[in-house]
Amino acid sequence: MENTRYDYSPIIRRKPVRWPKNARIALMVSPNIEYFHIDKPIPGAPSPQVPDITGYTLRDYGSRVGVFRMMEALDKHGIRASIMLNSDVCEHHPAIIEEGRKRKWEWLGHGVTNNIRMNHYPPEEERRIIRKVKETIATATGAAPRGWLGPGGGDESFDTPDHLAAEGFDYLCDWGCDDQPVPMRVRSGRMIAVPYQQGINDIRVMFHGSASPEAYFRMVCDQFDTLYAEAAKSGRVMTIPLHPFVIGLPFRIKYLDKALEYICSHEGVWRATGSEIADWYYKNCYEKPR
Repeated sequence: MENTRYDYSPIIRRKPVRWPKNARIALMVSPNIEYFHIDKPIPGAPSPQVPDITGYTLRDYGSRVGVFRMMEALDKHGIRASIMLNSDVCEHHPAIIEEGRKRKWEWLGHGVTNNIRMNHYPPEEERRIIRKVKETIATATGAAPRGWLGPGGGDESFDTPDHLAAEGFDYLCDWGCDDQPVPMRVRSGRMIAVPYQQGINDIRVMFHGSASPEAYFRMVCDQFDTLYAEAAKSGRVMTIPLHPFVIGLPFRIKYLDKALEYICSHEGVWRATGSEIADWYYKNCYEKPR
């Protein structure tokens, strides 16, 4: 089956992307703030049992402690986060929403709970769930989300982008196929894929891949160095996906701080939110797919 959501476009044959003030890198820092129900299995966890006390309490630690360590690191470097938010967080952990609002974080839809993937819902239910997530986040934060990352990252149905566009979303982070935004085809509205580089996702690198915090730090810096050099010709997006129960642990948090210090020490780094990147791209670069 051919992918018809977007066209193949080799990066060496595109018009240059120019960010505001001729920045080289649009830096988006994207914590995944999630809610897990103790009476439901945790997808991908080693133990399928319920309750999975070890898996549940580690994730709960992220919401009770780790997320606030992460806030301090982002504050130190003047970074407004783009939050991938389970809507159940709004009800169960309102203190996180309150602290995020103080920091003017951007809130993206990330499903209801990370216990349930979008492609686990019946097809006729998916758009209703998306609308519910949007309305819950809008009520709690004061702004309807424009961006989306499916719970689990990439777990969509074939119709998810169309449902999202119909509900007013205009950028997606599930489709991590590029280092620049990618115009996508949807039945109504408009949609772009904003890069979300899974290769430096803390949960994949350290939690599932068992890399040391030092190795993670080196990977993030190496990723930046390559993108920064390439961006002398055409701007790039660098997204850093984070999870409070991974990077927020005491022995890891300093390596996020060090990585952000290194990146932000360079000129031409635009500390942007997802919607800021999308707005600039739509205004200056976007061409609707035929």
